[in-house]
Amino acid sequence: MKLTKKQFKQDFEKRLTTKFATDVEKAGPQETLAAVSSVIKAYYSKIWQEDNEYKDETKKKQAYYFSIEFLPGKMLKSNLLNLGILDTVRESLSDLGIDLDAIAQIEPDMAIGNGGLGRLGSCFLDSAASTGIPLNGNGIRYSYGLFKQKIVDGYQVELPDSWLDNGNPWEIRRADKAVEVHFGGEVWLEDDGTGRLMPHYRNQERVLAVPYDTPMVGFENTTVNNMCLWRSEVPKDLDLRFQNLEYMRQTAMLSAELYPDDSNYDGRLLRLKQEYFFVSAGLQRVINHFKNINKVPVTHIADFISIHINDTHPALCVPEFMRILVDEFGIEWERAWNITVKVMSYTNHTILSEALEKWPEEMVKNLLPRIYQIILEIDRRRTADLLPKVGAKLVHSTRIVKDGQIHMANLAIIGSHSTNGVAKLHSDLLKDVELHDFYLIYPERFNNKTNGIADRRWSQIANERLSGVLDETIGKSWRHNLNELKLLEAYKNDENTLERLQAANFDNKLRLAEYIQEHNGITVNPEAIFDVQVKRLHAYKRQLLNVLHILKLYFDIKDNPEIEMVPRVFIFGAKAAPGYHYAKSIIKCINEIANMVNNDKDVADKLKVVFMENYNVSLAEIIIPAANVGEQISLASKEASGTSNMKFMLNGALTIGTLDGANIEIFEVAGKGNYFKFGLTKDEVYEYYRNGNYNAHDIYEQNPIVHRILDAFIDGTIPNISAEGPEVFDSLTTYNDEYFVLRDFNDYVRAQKDLERLYKNKNAWAQASLMNIANVGKFSSDRTIKEYADDIWHVHEKK
Repeated sequence: MKLTKKQFKQDFEKRLTTKFATDVEKAGPQETLAAVSSVIKAYYSKIWQEDNEYKDETKKKQAYYFSIEFLPGKMLKSNLLNLGILDTVRESLSDLGIDLDAIAQIEPDMAIGNGGLGRLGSCFLDSAASTGIPLNGNGIRYSYGLFKQKIVDGYQVELPDSWLDNGNPWEIRRADKAVEVHFGGEVWLEDDGTGRLMPHYRNQERVLAVPYDTPMVGFENTTVNNMCLWRSEVPKDLDLRFQNLEYMRQTAMLSAELYPDDSNYDGRLLRLKQEYFFVSAGLQRVINHFKNINKVPVTHIADFISIHINDTHPALCVPEFMRILVDEFGIEWERAWNITVKVMSYTNHTILSEALEKWPEEMVKNLLPRIYQIILEIDRRRTADLLPKVGAKLVHSTRIVKDGQIHMANLAIIGSHSTNGVAKLHSDLLKDVELHDFYLIYPERFNNKTNGIADRRWSQIANERLSGVLDETIGKSWRHNLNELKLLEAYKNDENTLERLQAANFDNKLRLAEYIQEHNGITVNPEAIFDVQVKRLHAYKRQLLNVLHILKLYFDIKDNPEIEMVPRVFIFGAKAAPGYHYAKSIIKCINEIANMVNNDKDVADKLKVVFMENYNVSLAEIIIPAANVGEQISLASKEASGTSNMKFMLNGALTIGTLDGANIEIFEVAGKGNYFKFGLTKDEVYEYYRNGNYNAHDIYEQNPIVHRILDAFIDGTIPNISAEGPEVFDSLTTYNDEYFVLRDFNDYVRAQKDLERLYKNKNAWAQASLMNIANVGKFSSDRTIKEYADDIWHVHEKK
């Protein structure tokens, strides 16, 4: 849009008056943020309205992305950038004595996501709007999100993340589009006199689902898609006899927090209830809109609607869609099933068995009696159909209902026309190993869609300094097409370009160093290698391997305080799930090792360790542009894709990593010498699984360096870990090191030495950094979302 400074100032000052009865001089930061946001919302509302009208009038197919979490980050700068008015608004506010960056900083992160899954969903919504693809999000409007992480005496403490205290300026409550979701009670089928069995219900719990719409503004175009988030409320007409405090509390809990503790039955029941809540509400709204706009029978819905199941949490889309088609529209079962399979598609995000959801039959039967009946019927009919075709073995191994449990991944695969992994290695593992029996039955359904990132946020917003250098060097076409960064390769030997790229990185390191000083009280050397590992804390991601290497360097310094060493700053950011005790123990160990290293005078500036609490999108926007090295060190075959690896690459950091997830594709495009590879391959890992001859204790006994490092966890060398230290020690020795940390240690140390050698050669490092930036185009989520649109959903870009 076109906007003058004069116009914005007028609009802003008028909004302060009409909204808060104040002026620029008297307005507080929250009032200023709210007024700016309100003006921006008014700017895009007309575009949003026109785009909605265009979609309704053209009746083109739309896709709906069902995800238990989204992680959008702050929206103010993103909306300004996408509207093309970021510089105008920044300068206008500056004229009024207001710092846009300071105002943007107080905007809360939308706390409706956890990590990679939610961030990926938000990247996809950003890219879809920016490429003109009609994709809408569907999730839950959590009041408290995951949790706010505090580090107290080295321990993770979880506090409520009440991100809605000052409201969410971007959302619109759509009370007129509220629907009801029903739980529990009794259900039975009766013949309606025409031979059709109709369900009858009694004593059901009623919950009102109210949608809150947040617009997803496309980058310098006329597309504005929608992210619909559902809030649970008590129906207004509910009999007063049922409106007791416990019922009201239970209703509020449905949209209270992301991933409630599932270590007990009540917690697991709440998770299942949440999943059905947003699935049922979302599908009802989608179908209601379809009925109102498309004057064709619902049997044609697959021509207008695509539903995407993001991981197993929304797998109940399959039986709920069947319920609506069969029970509410009276469509015959086989026809309804064919429609459902055409409409549904599924992304698998993990091969970890604990993350492939399974629910006890009795729990589903009691909470969702009609859905349970439909799941049983899906399973029964499929079994009868396939037994003579593929045999009992394949049918049994792929059953939805078996061993007293309902397997949600199986339900999603069977009820969808497409199942994709999120990196080539991951998709191959699904076909060849983890879901091999499904692949034998449905080979045409399996495909790969390597993840990507919303490069506008991770470069143009998070790293304006680097973006400016790129503009000056190769022009601005890369801002619309990340593949245009390939032009940067022509400057690989241009000293001026290399110096400016490294200067941008150094500025970002200074900014991060200031943040660390302010928030952690630790002084770090910006000339040091900033070595960063930021992601969820999980044993398979192997933060422990990083820790063991830090201890090796520490002991090297203690043995020889005069040792020559490139200074290193190791930076961690990670939340552990509240019920994941071992991960929380690792956080405690990292923090105590940091205290030991940072306060040792022998170490001085050679080595620093920083754990940054409450890692989220906004913190990532400060950390990632300052990184020299991104740690992607999961055990080969365990990380489905990873996306922080792509963000690091985009910002010029070099990857040290295993042949896992999307690392493999990053190494391929970055070019030899521009990354640091180490560790077991997927085939070597699976060979260990087959022959069972891995012996971690032998490595401990035979490798004196490993022996010394592990002993530090139990002999008092690392203070204040009397409980956690032995836990880590035992996991790596007594319990045989499940993720082969010790097996990969020596090769990891070798790769770290290679990294240090390259860093000493400033020109060679700068060239490697440039080559990472130049070849990152493949990892734009614009590319990924176009592949989904073309290959799976069959929806088309707005022309």
